[in-house]
Amino acid sequence: MGIVVVGDVILDVDLSGDATRLSPDAPVPVVDVTGVKRRAGGAGLVARMLAGDGWPVTLVTVLADDDAGRQLEAALAGVRLAAGPTSFPTPVKTRVRAGKHPVVRFDQGCSPVPVPDVTPAMLRAVEKAGAIIVADYGRGLAANPQLRELLAALAEDVPIVWDPHPAGAPPVAGVAVVTPNLAEAHQAAGSGASGRGRSDPVDGAAEVAGILLDRWSSRAVLVTTGERGAMLLRERDRVPRSVPAPRVEASDPCGAGDRLTASLAVHLAAGRDMEDSAVLAVHEAADFLAAGGVASLPEPGVPVKRRHRTTEPLLLARSVRENGGRVVATGGCFDLLHAGHVRSLAAAREMGECLVVCLNSDASVRRLKGDGRPIMNQQDRAELLLALECVDAVMVFDEDTPEAALARLRPDIWVKGGDYKGAKLPEAELVEGWGGRCVTVPYHPARSTTGLAEALGKVS
Repeated sequence: MGIVVVGDVILDVDLSGDATRLSPDAPVPVVDVTGVKRRAGGAGLVARMLAGDGWPVTLVTVLADDDAGRQLEAALAGVRLAAGPTSFPTPVKTRVRAGKHPVVRFDQGCSPVPVPDVTPAMLRAVEKAGAIIVADYGRGLAANPQLRELLAALAEDVPIVWDPHPAGAPPVAGVAVVTPNLAEAHQAAGSGASGRGRSDPVDGAAEVAGILLDRWSSRAVLVTTGERGAMLLRERDRVPRSVPAPRVEASDPCGAGDRLTASLAVHLAAGRDMEDSAVLAVHEAADFLAAGGVASLPEPGVPVKRRHRTTEPLLLARSVRENGGRVVATGGCFDLLHAGHVRSLAAAREMGECLVVCLNSDASVRRLKGDGRPIMNQQDRAELLLALECVDAVMVFDEDTPEAALARLRPDIWVKGGDYKGAKLPEAELVEGWGGRCVTVPYHPARSTTGLAEALGKVS
């Protein structure tokens, strides 16, 4: 049984280019468009993420027979569809960016529509689910009475993750978890929990989660709070649990919520409890943003060479262990990738079935090496590492040392360069605590980032 995503789909269009002048008609920038990218949005983005990670996924939705609908269907290549018809136009959201800066977004066909009908094939697909994500984007599918009756009947036995929308239907009772962001949570709870007047509105996340837990009769509410992480409240004990997120530098937060719901469903389907699933999902959403967010997703229909189901480090580690493999990890800044790095990484990869690189964030590198570093930002460093055949995943961490990242990843083998040979590795006690071991690989003293940076500095 696979994962079923139920919800409304949108065609997302990104127009990108440069803005070097103002319009003569009005003081607005003129964007010279050099790139156009179309992708599935809404519930379609969640399904694409899961399919891209190699999970069996079915998308239950409605599709219009119009030009945008056909583009949307093409953008869903690789996703199994159980789609019913709709006579209303496909909603299209177009974003315009100048460089890394958003300029404007305009929406087409996004006005409210009547609740769509569901087909028997759509209901059969939901009945077969091992886990369900309801990605409600306010277009009415989650309000369909037949669908809601089925979801309510399945909620006791199948983990259901419900991502609500202010214009959508309330979750059915008994779902495993509801995942509003903080603004959506305050709106759903009403003005009594608006958060106004607080020095830090995030402090009210536990209060609003309690109101919604009673109102929705779900087993848990996970209120996401942006870069701060999330607040989890479970019905069984009603003890608020803060789930902090690692700090990442991301110019575009689009898709982080979808990544979180997708990860939650995967971990709940695998039998993890809610708290562990929430922690993993928050960190995987941060990893997704650190790797480039939606811009890093592969083009639909293009074959992707994959060494594993996923490049999300925690999901990868779990998958490898479930198949009896060994997880190998190493770490560093990798500020200028050179031959010494590549040799060490290749040697580390030979020790197990996957290699995860724990990468210092930009802020971490600055604290360790000074204001002039890093030379390349963490997104570029992660991209270069992932381009190597020997690297399977990258986990960005913000602390000065990798201990917190290691505690989440729990590798079987932790690898350091041979310059530590003969000395007790600083992470040894931690790694050995869960039965792992620390090893060294040959060090190449003639090759170093500092030496390479100095040499480049002499080039005129």
